[in-house]
Amino acid sequence: MKTMLAIISNALCRITGKNAGAQTVSELLVDLSEYVNLTSPQAAAPAAPTARRLPPKPPPASAAHLVSTQTGRPDGPGARVVVSRSLSDFTPQATFDIKKCDLHSLEAGPPEKAELTREQGLQYYHTMQMVRRMELKADQLYKQKIIRGFCHLYDGQEACAAGIEAAINPSDHLITAYRAHGYTYTRGVSVKEILAELTGRKGGVAKGKGGSMHMYAPHFYGGNGIVGAQVPLGAGIALACQYQGNNQICVTLYGDGAANQGQLFETFNMAALWKLPCVFICENNKYGMGTSVERASASTDYYKRGDFIPGLRVDGMDVLCVREATKFAADHCRAGKGPIIMELQTYRYHGHSMSDPGVSYRTREEIQEVRSKSDPISMLKERMLGANMASVEEFKEIDIEIRKEVEESAQFATSDPEPPLEELCNHIFSNSPPLEVRGTNPWSKLKSVS
Repeated sequence: MKTMLAIISNALCRITGKNAGAQTVSELLVDLSEYVNLTSPQAAAPAAPTARRLPPKPPPASAAHLVSTQTGRPDGPGARVVVSRSLSDFTPQATFDIKKCDLHSLEAGPPEKAELTREQGLQYYHTMQMVRRMELKADQLYKQKIIRGFCHLYDGQEACAAGIEAAINPSDHLITAYRAHGYTYTRGVSVKEILAELTGRKGGVAKGKGGSMHMYAPHFYGGNGIVGAQVPLGAGIALACQYQGNNQICVTLYGDGAANQGQLFETFNMAALWKLPCVFICENNKYGMGTSVERASASTDYYKRGDFIPGLRVDGMDVLCVREATKFAADHCRAGKGPIIMELQTYRYHGHSMSDPGVSYRTREEIQEVRSKSDPISMLKERMLGANMASVEEFKEIDIEIRKEVEESAQFATSDPEPPLEELCNHIFSNSPPLEVRGTNPWSKLKSVS
């Protein structure tokens, strides 16, 4: 540390022609601030003397543990001082109160307090903000008619995907409906591959042939376009986990609009009989297409719909609440107690799909109220700032990095070539010799290669 101080101090001495023999970080910052003041636009003009604001004295720390931030000074326009904050300035871990879950057929539920480390908090923020920016970019590309067809955006519901992924293992399984972009990202697919899939390009996660509703990754089974049809498939995946005895679970997601499907209740019955390790999760975003849950369901207690299957109703706008509830549900399944149902009370900011403006069945004021009071990203950010777990500048840096990555991904998604016609029928089977596939008429033949 002293060697670094000496090098910087000597360099400053050569530049300014003054003796700048700083012995401490604070003294060095004072010398730097004087140099900035001398070289700022106002330095040439005489000015009335002002009280100089000294930077705070940081606690001792190694150079590798310094967080760089910038603070403006009132000495003149453009004058800025680089201030280094040590990681020891921040709270490494904090405990937060979270909303109590409503329970069905359970004697005890998840904890009402959640521990959060600084690293976890920054990771959750990054994940949710990335999904938010990706969806807003998808909205822009759709309105430019670069993305076509069905497109269901996930902004507003980011805490659900981030919280679930934080609570399960990468080897666990997940299947969802057609609002799948967020889960595709949390399951390990890059933004570049997701946006390229949306634009139907060769570099997309499904080679440009799946689109918005059909994206896949290891242990992630989509993306399913038929309302509610993924629920029995999820139970089948859970049956495979039970059969193989690998201590894995399947998280099976569906929306409130699918909650009245008959196939759900058939699946619940089978899962309860066989005690399948399946976490059924209803993402209740208040509206099934353009119909409110009160107009669509005689009972809106979706977490009680399993009858003999225990259930939880969770604040789906709080990533910590979702994480703790999912941990509880996963432990329940791994203990051999059978399936469990979770209802995540959440909210989507966009309409049901891009063809739905989203304001014909709800008011703009309602959407704005949720944004201002319950936004999952703002909630986490305010918690961390309030507990001194991060700085405003850190969040700004993360935002800048995310915007850059999303922009670069969008550039790729609009410049990558579309898949050629001869690849149209490829990958019908995962492992088979090439076979002929009939085209749109009997004499049109295509070839499928695995």
